[in-house]
Amino acid sequence: MMEPREKYVNVFTDFGFKKLFGEKPSKPLLLDFLNELLIEQEGPIKNITYLNTEHLGSSPLDRRAIFDIYCENEKGEKFIVELQKAKQSYFKDRTLFYATFPIQEQAKQNDWDFKLKAVYTVAILDFVFEEDKADIHKYRYDVKLTDIETCKVFYDKLTFIYLELPKFKKKIDELSTNFEKWLFVLKNLHKLNKIPDQLKEERFEKLFAIAEVAHFTREELKSYEDSKKFYRDIKNSMDTAFEEGKVEGKVEGKEEGKEEGKEEGLKQGLKQGLKQGELKGLKKGRIEGLNLGKKTMIVEIIQKGVSNNMSVETLTQLTGLTEKEVLDIISTL
Repeated sequence: MMEPREKYVNVFTDFGFKKLFGEKPSKPLLLDFLNELLIEQEGPIKNITYLNTEHLGSSPLDRRAIFDIYCENEKGEKFIVELQKAKQSYFKDRTLFYATFPIQEQAKQNDWDFKLKAVYTVAILDFVFEEDKADIHKYRYDVKLTDIETCKVFYDKLTFIYLELPKFKKKIDELSTNFEKWLFVLKNLHKLNKIPDQLKEERFEKLFAIAEVAHFTREELKSYEDSKKFYRDIKNSMDTAFEEGKVEGKVEGKEEGKEEGKEEGLKQGLKQGLKQGELKGLKKGRIEGLNLGKKTMIVEIIQKGVSNNMSVETLTQLTGLTEKEVLDIISTL
């Protein structure tokens, strides 16, 4: 039995994200989104030009960067817009690394005085940073180089904006700004079967028209189905690995806890020692189990990526591994 097809494209697939933001007909949508996101600090952006999304370092030894969307405005300022589906251990490091390419591009020979144009990195996340998960109401992070003592911006030409969409919980009738409307659309578009009355304005009517799956060509539909399958496989791999890690961690934790408890019981009483030791072991075992689950998840993601003809560069982005590490895993499959 075939799975029912949604009416609108899933933004969290590579195809869906490029369809809404990375093609010439959708340029006004990207421009509108960036203006809503940056209007207070950047001012109105009048025009954007798409740039080459693939960048090589200055030497063959440098790692390559492949941006989801890369563009510049009429002032020559650069914008990297990334969609990240799966959690990565060093995702912040990656966004910093990517931001160095637009900076290096501006280098001029001879009498250049090092004056730079601003660089903005916007990361739309389908996950929550582990260190921020307790702050359930904060889903937007604006990061600049700031003096620690005064908390004042020390350098304002390098900006990172992270949007944790899982934290955005507002319903359609709770939206009060255009920015909130954008977040709602990005998170919920593929779940809708019509345009809500609250979104019946020119920008979103254009978005819904572009996103309607029924309007795709046969080639577009095939590309979308392949992209959606890979996204679904990644989510399933992550969920399975996490659950396996919890179960294995619990089993290992109990065994280690008993051993630690026995030793402590010799000093403070067998009963109390077993109880405290088991609790410590449970915690330790869960951590080790989750680490094992994470390794399993990465291998499954690479395996599914290879079967979907994904490049090594794309797999490094998804997993946070180096190209050598990805190739080493591929060689064992």
